[in-house]
Amino acid sequence: MPAVLSNEVKQALQDIYYNERTGRGKEALALLEKASADGDGDATCVLARCYCGRQYVWAGHRFPEDDAKATRLLRKSVEQGSALGVLVALRSGELPPSVEKKMPFASLQEALDEALELAEGGDAFAQYVVANSYFWWDFLRIQNKGRDDFPSHEAFRAYLKENISKCEDWFWKALRGGVYFAANNLNKYYREGDEDIIAPQPEKARDLYKIGAEAGHPIMQAIYADDLREAGRKEEAAGWYEKAAEGGHPGAWYSVGRCYFNGEGVGQDAAYAVTCFEKELAGNPIHEGSCNLLGKAYFYGEGVRQDYDKAYRYLSTAYQKQNSTWGVFYLAKCSFNGWGTPQDFRQAMAYMDKMTFQNPEADYMRGYIHARGLGGMPEDIKTGVQYLQKAGNFDKAKEELLRYKKTLFGRWVRRR
Repeated sequence: MPAVLSNEVKQALQDIYYNERTGRGKEALALLEKASADGDGDATCVLARCYCGRQYVWAGHRFPEDDAKATRLLRKSVEQGSALGVLVALRSGELPPSVEKKMPFASLQEALDEALELAEGGDAFAQYVVANSYFWWDFLRIQNKGRDDFPSHEAFRAYLKENISKCEDWFWKALRGGVYFAANNLNKYYREGDEDIIAPQPEKARDLYKIGAEAGHPIMQAIYADDLREAGRKEEAAGWYEKAAEGGHPGAWYSVGRCYFNGEGVGQDAAYAVTCFEKELAGNPIHEGSCNLLGKAYFYGEGVRQDYDKAYRYLSTAYQKQNSTWGVFYLAKCSFNGWGTPQDFRQAMAYMDKMTFQNPEADYMRGYIHARGLGGMPEDIKTGVQYLQKAGNFDKAKEELLRYKKTLFGRWVRRR
């Protein structure tokens, strides 16, 4: 009887991998849960992948991540007779002898043969799984082969090359069939080769993410946009970021907003940028970049009415929840002046201690606090004056310096 996937698994693969822009990830997950409970091992295998995090499934589905559950499901798929489950479990290190004994296959080769039948029948997920068996050298365990099974080192190398190279065609078929993850391994295969067995071919990796982007995969559109931005093709990058955002890729609305906020490849439009940041935060309320740039927008009143309360709230969210120091200068100014938060000179100093760049206004604030002994700090006019002088032509620093003078003995004191 030929190997086939159930209609439930075919539909789930469409919604989870091949056409993820449908936004039907949750429905697909529920479909797999039911099919798995009914004994469908392939459904259990795909379901396990759904709980493995963004390394194995698109983050835009927002599936819960549960490694322990994924492990249980993978092993269950082996017992339920899924050839794909056997190969995925093997690849994941979840096929110890105790689990292998429970599979209804005479050997690992029999499981690979069934997976190959699915792959040859055109299923992209099966093609990806088969490709990985060659790419990661799992064929050695499957075929129970090793160096000692060959008459010479050269013969063993020839065997390895013959099998490893099979991954290339299968990855291409998987990529064109809708499994965008295949581009990642193909990229590695072309750019790095494989030890001294497969030579690198970096020129073949050039358009991989473009192919995935043009096929409509939001994550590939975002990656391709990053590549274009890095290459200085910012107008094209902005367009692809927008496509990725419309497809639901996490982080893409922030990238669109950043383009419009800074005028990267598009006309500067702070109001639209704010809208983009708000869309990103609707899906992830602690998104670092969106909190920071939205905080800056409210701090200066760019695209929105100036609002220090909101500025402080967004910037401090990025600082506290994401350990981001990008906005600490603005947070320091808020604390120093009492904008959007109670005036707190000690907190202002704590924020400025996190700064990784020099800023005249920050030097002014440090000097002001030291020289006046604010925020519970002892008065230290000498240190304060040093910071005020470091602030250079910053007007408030020059004004504050007029309050101090140096005595005949070289000591800085307050003017009477």
